[in-house]
Amino acid sequence: MRGIDSVIRTVAHVLAGILVVWILMDLLDANRGNTVVGWFHSAAGWSIGLFDVAGRTLQVLLDYGIAAVVYVVIANVLAGRAFARS
Repeated sequence: MRGIDSVIRTVAHVLAGILVVWILMDLLDANRGNTVVGWFHSAAGWSIGLFDVAGRTLQVLLDYGIAAVVYVVIANVLAGRAFARS
């Protein structure tokens, strides 16, 4: 089962990485007309509007940052359980 926990963690870290890259692109005002920036925006777009706060920076960090942390935490819990059962 060692392979399953690695796959779970890898997928979660890739997804969290996409969200982190998008946070940086958004906060640095990347050109949304660019194809690469557009791809990251689409990939990370599901978590838009989870929270409603006044500051733009805080809004971006909450919307995407919490989702990234949740991916990693859930993956580590699932991977730990998969490894514990073997």
